[in-house]
Amino acid sequence: MEIVIQESAEQLARMAADVIEDVVRTNPNPVLGLATGSSPLPIYTELIRRHREEGLSFAHCTAFTLDEYVGLPAGHPESYHEVIRNEFTRHVDIDDARVFSPDGSADGLESAGERYDAAIKAAGGVDVQILGIGSDGHIAFNEPGSSLSSRTRLKTLTAQTREDNARFFDSLDQVPIHALTQGLGTILEARRLVLIATGAGKAQAVANMVEGPLAAFCPGSVLQLHNHAIVLVDEAAASGLTHSDYYRLSFDRKPAWQKL
Repeated sequence: MEIVIQESAEQLARMAADVIEDVVRTNPNPVLGLATGSSPLPIYTELIRRHREEGLSFAHCTAFTLDEYVGLPAGHPESYHEVIRNEFTRHVDIDDARVFSPDGSADGLESAGERYDAAIKAAGGVDVQILGIGSDGHIAFNEPGSSLSSRTRLKTLTAQTREDNARFFDSLDQVPIHALTQGLGTILEARRLVLIATGAGKAQAVANMVEGPLAAFCPGSVLQLHNHAIVLVDEAAASGLTHSDYYRLSFDRKPAWQKL
């Protein structure tokens, strides 16, 4: 796990975009893993800018989102199927037919997770997965207590997660109680992981993820098992790290040829 500490979300977004651009430009059939939420938004803003101003094309890409609410009707503005399009994919040249989300409809819900994992595998696996982390350490909708080897499946959302997401709905009652989410084991199969976290509210979760034990109480700690996980944090989110000085030193002395 490589920890990179920068002053601003914009700096972090540029670094994450560099990783994604490298994959997009060097891979003939890149598969991107897309996350929703506030943390990845600066990354998408930067990628859209590079598409419009620098000609970065996503036309040859395939994309898979991390998760989807269960029970929202097709086209609902807060379904992650729609959110990822409004935040990113509609602003670049990726074919909408190549942007996939878990099927949160009632039909076939029992097998939706297995079908989604099979679709990812059939596409060749995810080359780079964007991630955020919740204040309780969850990634995707893998709430605390999730199996570290879990696959894409139905999850019951915690009261805290539903309250956190209520700002996107008219009321808490409208927030779904279930979601389909890529499992931690599924996420670990991506070739590269890029997690971005900003703000003091994420400091404890980041500290638990990076320096705490590998434990289901902090699902994000599963990144400790990955051989190419990059954790991008601002100063506030890094404030709980014991070894932050070493992470800065290590990054400052990183050989120029050694990419993120």
